[in-house]
Amino acid sequence: MSDTISDKAEAAGAPAPGRRVHGVLRLAFDGFMRRREATILLVALGLVIYFQYAKSVFLSHDNLVNISQSTAPYAILAVGEVLLLVSGEIDLSAGMVFTLSPFLMHYAIDYYGVYPILAIALSVLAGAAIGLGNGLVVVVLRVPSFVATLGSLFLIQGITLTTSHAYPAEIPPAAVDLGKWFGRGEWSELIWCLAIVAYFHVVLTRTRWGLHTIAVGGNPLGASEAGIRTGRIKIGNFMIMGALAGFAGILEAFRTQTIDPSSGGTGAMFFAVSAAVIGGTALAGGSGTVIGALLGALVLAVLQNGFNLIGISANPFNLILGIAIIVSMILNVHLARLRRAGRT
Repeated sequence: MSDTISDKAEAAGAPAPGRRVHGVLRLAFDGFMRRREATILLVALGLVIYFQYAKSVFLSHDNLVNISQSTAPYAILAVGEVLLLVSGEIDLSAGMVFTLSPFLMHYAIDYYGVYPILAIALSVLAGAAIGLGNGLVVVVLRVPSFVATLGSLFLIQGITLTTSHAYPAEIPPAAVDLGKWFGRGEWSELIWCLAIVAYFHVVLTRTRWGLHTIAVGGNPLGASEAGIRTGRIKIGNFMIMGALAGFAGILEAFRTQTIDPSSGGTGAMFFAVSAAVIGGTALAGGSGTVIGALLGALVLAVLQNGFNLIGISANPFNLILGIAIIVSMILNVHLARLRRAGRT
């Protein structure tokens, strides 16, 4: 009976049900693979399956907490870097803002008696102020962002080491109770991270600010001629980067229960940029994905964690990271061509 219906459908010019399902699945797969996040998501799933097969404790509760805590702060940093990279800039000082911000909170509470929540807010605003300074140097003085933020990296590092005397500090006793909300809780860092990623994904893909950011990075002259205030967009993204770096540093300080002048730094910044690039953000500007940056940070955290579990030395990690960046950039270029071909 079903064969008769299928034959009649084909005779009438309609595809058979099996072919329709196959066509729908193929279209869905093609649509999925054209998304920037597709490749890195498949890589993440593959790594999770491999490490779970190699060590059954990989997906245990305690290890998942470790992975989330390794992912969250750098994913937050990567969100800011995505906005800057999409607009055609970069911030090399974000890692030092990550390190300085908890010290500013510590100074405000212990030396000036500022209420802890207010001290946290002021520290995040200080990060935004550093971003404002970077943005003004880049936009007003026309210094390339690589050079400008490289200089501010060393400047902020010098301030941190000088004011702290290169010694770590403890979380102020008055702020200890806030720890469960700001990084000390098992999943608190991840919750903050997911909220920030979701918000800025909407900003980048659904708001005028995001569309202007993409336009500024893709075609600065055309964006300017269209009436977009390119300088304002870039300065705003530098400020967002600084604020996110400051907030991520505070979350990490609460998690570790210590404020360390050697934490973060250039390592955190390069980790964040790597996550953004691996996740599908173009270094040339004009395109990027916040969700991809989260997945990129997850892949790097899974690799580090998996290496530790199966007993592989940490030394090859940078080698794999370098290969991952190169391969991801090649894939980004290839997928961009596929997306362009799909529009024609």
